[in-house]
Amino acid sequence: MGQQEQRDPQQQQRGVLYPRNLPEFHRYTPAAHLAHAVRWFWIPEWRLDAGERSVQRVLPFPACNLAIEANGIAFVGPPTRRSERVLEGAGWCVGALLRPAAANALAAGLGRKLDELHDSALQLDDTPLLHEIVDAMTSADLAPDARHERAMVTLGTWLSARVPQPETGSDAALANKLEEVLADPTLIRADQLAPMLHTSPRTLQRLAERYFGLSLHSMIRRRRLQEGAARLREQPNLSIAALATELGYADHAHFTKDFKALLGVTPSAYRGSATE
Repeated sequence: MGQQEQRDPQQQQRGVLYPRNLPEFHRYTPAAHLAHAVRWFWIPEWRLDAGERSVQRVLPFPACNLAIEANGIAFVGPPTRRSERVLEGAGWCVGALLRPAAANALAAGLGRKLDELHDSALQLDDTPLLHEIVDAMTSADLAPDARHERAMVTLGTWLSARVPQPETGSDAALANKLEEVLADPTLIRADQLAPMLHTSPRTLQRLAERYFGLSLHSMIRRRRLQEGAARLREQPNLSIAALATELGYADHAHFTKDFKALLGVTPSAYRGSATE
């Protein structure tokens, strides 16, 4: 399958609020034939001493995930807030950040719409897939890279059978293109999107609701705050007022209000805790 691990640590940590607490983490670019369905595969592994705990706080990408652990398979719906998980003992997860076409196709297969699944997870009943992933990730005969490759091949094959390649010009293809444009750090307003994609604002809002389960405004806001959190960690001398301006906020106060509402702390308090 030949997935290439993404080596840029800053890109791997986008969305992770406290990278210093991150367990061993791998992010892989999918093979070309899966590019319509998977943005990337992600595989964390951890082994903590007895009594040790690692708190993971994440401001998730505005996208759905498929996550497989030893105890089950979950289709994770669109996130609207930061998430937190406490890691203990030893464990692993094999995940796929789904592209809009795949998220919509899988949700439809479950008889659900994405806007019904905010901040929730549906458990999938697929014992053969679960057993194959567990076997791959726990195989004592394979090196870590080989375990990851085998798990991703298995998951990729499963996804290929359920997510067709979008036809050129289809809504699914346009939704995937919208996802690519939303990742542009210079994008700060929803009204910038229609000219970039040569379509109408109404069409894009309809696609956002169907293929993301989120509004355009909320996704752009999330990207701006993700970028803001990363810049606060990476550029300790950058003033918060200057950062607010770069992110398209009217002033420092509006940025601080949005940041605290979503992350629970002010930008200055976050910078202090994330870099200490």
